[in-house]
Amino acid sequence: MDDRTHTADAEPGERVTVAGWVHEVRDLGGIAFLILRDRTGKIQVKFATDEMDDELVDAGTNASRESVLSVTGTVEEEPRAPTGVEVVPESVELLAPAEPELPLDPSGKVDADLSTRLDNRTLDVRAGESKAIFEIRAEILRAVREYFRSVGCTEINTPKIVATGTEGGTELFPLTYFGQEAFMNQSPQLFKQLMVGSGLERVFEVGPIFRAEEHNTPRHLNEATMIDFESAFIDHNEAMDVCEGTLLAAYEAVAENCQEQLEVLGYGDSFAVPDAGFPRLTYEEAIERINATGELEEQLLWGDDLPTEGEKALGADVGGHYFITDWPSEIKPFYIQDRDDDPQLSKGFDLMHPEMELVSGGQREHRYDALVEGFEQQGLDPEAFEYYTKMFKYGMPPHAGWAYGVERLVMTMLGLGNIREAVLFPRDRQRLSP
Repeated sequence: MDDRTHTADAEPGERVTVAGWVHEVRDLGGIAFLILRDRTGKIQVKFATDEMDDELVDAGTNASRESVLSVTGTVEEEPRAPTGVEVVPESVELLAPAEPELPLDPSGKVDADLSTRLDNRTLDVRAGESKAIFEIRAEILRAVREYFRSVGCTEINTPKIVATGTEGGTELFPLTYFGQEAFMNQSPQLFKQLMVGSGLERVFEVGPIFRAEEHNTPRHLNEATMIDFESAFIDHNEAMDVCEGTLLAAYEAVAENCQEQLEVLGYGDSFAVPDAGFPRLTYEEAIERINATGELEEQLLWGDDLPTEGEKALGADVGGHYFITDWPSEIKPFYIQDRDDDPQLSKGFDLMHPEMELVSGGQREHRYDALVEGFEQQGLDPEAFEYYTKMFKYGMPPHAGWAYGVERLVMTMLGLGNIREAVLFPRDRQRLSP
């Protein structure tokens, strides 16, 4: 068992053992200070070099930065110390030395470019800002899971190795599976739909997806973590309600539980939870408002996808999170249901941050004949998806759902310049290691 005292819990008068990384050593002549860092913070260790055993002093003051030490001693009050206390050591044990030349500076005093940081992610996450990002990411996932449970969802896990692509044969990573061709899954979409037809009815998943898109942008990854939701007996409007609820739950949890991390990232009291009641614009209204901004060189036409500069122009115009609804059927996947009163319009929606798309969702086509027709209209072979389509013959209820990427949520919430800052070990066109 871990019987050490965390640095943040050290109280005056206690005899403690603290362990962590050497953050800094300062030798002032006659007295020296070692700053030891663990996951809870930093603590000062004081060496009276003229009064203490030379071996003890050398063990503490000669350790190179980022070496791992265990220090046993008495905690004393010291108002001038960074945390108001310091440890007077009885013993120092070197648990793991670090080479004097480090590939980056975890203290943050010397900047490193993103590529160097990602190549040395273990050292990078020791730094305050990177550590704060991943602590906030963990809090987001905790809050989202808690919200899903509060609205009656069951967490599921679906296969990541599949026989067919969720959205056809493009942008797939192929692999050999015992002599057969298989693929890394693009989405749990089809599997979560199958589960709403089971006794579970309302499900969610947090897991990886893989897209073989040859992007090289600050907001795209080839492996991402998705938050997926699907529920029987709701429509696209109710699905948007749940979508907004999860996002607000994430922001509220970070605001309440991550003040220390937000301060490290420079937010102080400026971190804002979005107001509830996100506007819902139709696709037609969206392109009209984008065109009216005059930010695009060419006017958008009906059926166009929204370019990045168009999303940013509309986001600036709206000034907050918003939904785009009633997308043209032709640019939404086969499983999105068309509106009965106008088949050219779908019941698909996107949730937008002012900077970019966060969520894609909609009401699904639950009627077997219409679903098969949708496959054929998009040039897909229904027989290749027979494991999926056949279940729609056995009583598939109306259902709706959505999915959004954890990394984009973290990126937009914290204003990060590159999505790779929000994932520990990114996978993109250039990066397969570490």
